Amino acid sequence: MTGVMIHHTVSSGTANTVSLCHDGYAGLPGPLCHGVIAKDGTVHLISAGRANHAGGGDPSVLQAVISETYGVRPPVPREHQGSRGAVDGNSRFYGFECVNLGNGRDPWPAEQLDAIERVSAAICRAHGWGARSVIGHSEWSDWKNDPNGFGMPGMRDRVQKRLGKAPAARPTAPAGPATPRHQPFPGAAFFRTTPSSPIVTAMGRRLVAEGCGRYRVGPGPRWSEADRQSYAAWQRKLGFRGSDADGWPGATSWNALKVPYTG
Repeated sequence: MTGVMIHHTVSSGTANTVSLCHDGYAGLPGPLCHGVIAKDGTVHLISAGRANHAGGGDPSVLQAVISETYGVRPPVPREHQGSRGAVDGNSRFYGFECVNLGNGRDPWPAEQLDAIERVSAAICRAHGWGARSVIGHSEWSDWKNDPNGFGMPGMRDRVQKRLGKAPAARPTAPAGPATPRHQPFPGAAFFRTTPSSPIVTAMGRRLVAEGCGRYRVGPGPRWSEADRQSYAAWQRKLGFRGSDADGWPGATSWNALKVPYTG
């Protein structure tokens, strides 16, 4: 995952909204988000994996979220589902559907806004992200307007304050060596020694998130044939063929996978 995306549901009532987001509907299977945020501030967890909430969006927005420069010079969303060059956000963003009609008149109670702030900050803190990793659906795709009724710049300010420091006016160079956001490539020889490492688990979870998992059980820390088959599926997804898609990680495919740093 690379960020957090906030939506409104265009619905009322918590129970039916939670059910819809869990089950989906004829045109779009569930889960439709990772969590539903009710008017009273309760967060109903829906999914821990990929969810159909974001659809296609602008690749420049994705890069701005990854580099945490969104809002410094915000890109203008120009791509959406079906557009040439659009990228799939469903496997790249945590999605939270907030119960609201989305008509600009349905109120956003203080408890609900507080829950949006808290859940966004909690995910950012867990991943070591700043508030610029939190966007609205309208900032991702040019045919969406959610969340309608409050501004995402103000919400990012709230998230950043909760994270513990004021948002910077522009990106600044770190005072010292920064902890990498993604796991550096450990080298091809690392995997051929049948390692048992948190790196392998983190890699497997990313492969599952990208729809390439070939696991019956897991993924786990011990490198296995299931890991190799899953990684081969990832290489084929990137366009590699033949011996270049043999399931043994290389630097190019590894860097594209963006495995979270495990320390």
